[in-house]
Amino acid sequence: MLSEVEMRVALEERHGRRLQEAFSQAVVAVCGLGGLGSNIAICLARAGIGKLILIDFDQVDISNLNRQQYKVSQVGKYKTEALSENLREIAPYVKLEAHTVRITEKNAAGLLASASIVCEAFDDAQCKSMLASVVLETMPEKYLVVASGMAGLDSANSIKTRKVMERFYLCGDEVSDVGDGLGLFSSRVMLCAAHQAHVVLRILANK
Repeated sequence: MLSEVEMRVALEERHGRRLQEAFSQAVVAVCGLGGLGSNIAICLARAGIGKLILIDFDQVDISNLNRQQYKVSQVGKYKTEALSENLREIAPYVKLEAHTVRITEKNAAGLLASASIVCEAFDDAQCKSMLASVVLETMPEKYLVVASGMAGLDSANSIKTRKVMERFYLCGDEVSDVGDGLGLFSSRVMLCAAHQAHVVLRILANK
């Protein structure tokens, strides 16, 4: 296996030492490890983010495999465990803090305490609203990156990133809903997740 030094040097050659240092010092929370969250985490691990906080209470199901970054052999495992396994294969030196719990208004502050950027990656509207409210109202120092609208087979170009407030970004088409018909497809979910991950990198790069 490649050493940590070899991995770091390779990333510095791609990103530059100063930018890679910013990435390696960052702590990012990914709330929800489904189609969005599993892809966000992999993008950030590949970029050399120093620490990822992974939060999800669910287990990998066969219905997840069409769009989430899990393997058939991982069906039945908790997503925190399965994604940690996959991330360690991709980026063995990324620090992982996994919480197999449902994030709530009561435990959010403790779970997200060390993160400077929070990625919302839920598929439930109430959970999305709860997390946004908690972070925006009680953690104004943190950046929040959320998603809304990635269902169906509409154009990839309709997935966009919008800066809502100074530390609040929204990614997606802001229209489509999983209940409207065709459901979720890996390609479009990955596009939205890539937007969220890219916003994180731009924040860290002061773009």
